[in-house]
Amino acid sequence: MKFPAEVRLALSIRKLQTAILRSVSRSFYLSIRLLPAQLREPVALAYLLARTTDTVADTERVSRTVRTETLKMLSNGIQSTASRGVVIDLTASFVPLQENAAERRLLRSVPDCLEWLEHVEAADRNDIRVVLEKITRGQMLDLERFGKPTEIRALQSAADLDEYTYLIAGCVGEFWTRLCFRHIRDFASLSETKMLPLGKRYGMGLQLINVLRDAGSDLRAGRCYFPEEELSAADLPAAQILSESERFQPIYERWIEKAQGELECGMQYSRAIRNRRLRAATVLPALIGARTLALLRDAGTMALQRQIKVRRDEVRRMILSLVITFASRKPIDAMFERFSK
Repeated sequence: MKFPAEVRLALSIRKLQTAILRSVSRSFYLSIRLLPAQLREPVALAYLLARTTDTVADTERVSRTVRTETLKMLSNGIQSTASRGVVIDLTASFVPLQENAAERRLLRSVPDCLEWLEHVEAADRNDIRVVLEKITRGQMLDLERFGKPTEIRALQSAADLDEYTYLIAGCVGEFWTRLCFRHIRDFASLSETKMLPLGKRYGMGLQLINVLRDAGSDLRAGRCYFPEEELSAADLPAAQILSESERFQPIYERWIEKAQGELECGMQYSRAIRNRRLRAATVLPALIGARTLALLRDAGTMALQRQIKVRRDEVRRMILSLVITFASRKPIDAMFERFSK
């Protein structure tokens, strides 16, 4: 049976929002279910597109040059400045190179994602394109800076790390804020002008936590996101961080404290949200982030040697607590303080 084009698109969108989204991020899938209906589509689509560009950037079986050119073409396809057919063919060539079945399904879904993008509300489409342009720029900068895995390179300055965390996630905080003020009546007790910088810092903090959590594996892959200027002041070459982790610890702890401060901005942002379901979805990453930082502090120098991750059962308990307390402000403040210890 052949379905009309509108029905086929609706079925594709449904599959993208459920099976595909759940397969590439179970925790985000849980969070998005807490969102009001009018936010689910643009947020889910932006996330799937960002995961697609991230998959292309991380396909190490392809040369850095090819990955960079494919990212540029995919970015142009999202901006509707490149032939959709060319974009689809390029990303399809990456499908057999993925070891993860979910990543293969995601890349096969590029045609459906691009078609979906053309059918979302114009203002949402523009915001999705703006945030994806920044994210892909950050991914291409990463490929440029860390193009030689045989040598460990560090970012030059703290400003470079701030730029990276902004392009990858700080801009997402801005994207989220603009969407919410447009779609949700009386979204927050603070103005959009005040919420935008809070959302930006919240996103940057969450990405900084990823940098801290993945520091050991990144170093083994030739990537050091910690500033060369700070390493030089400690007379510690990036190549020696893993073997001299005790000397690196003060630098690591300073960035942990910075991430904690950014999460405080996330809590301030979340407290200002009036809609309880949206407040729950927004604060959940801050709670997970606070718990992650606590685990990193407890691990000390061993954080570079093993994977640090909040267990799924803990995340489920966080979600249950948010539901039981109706994401009230005092309980979420108490949870944040408890998880930060």
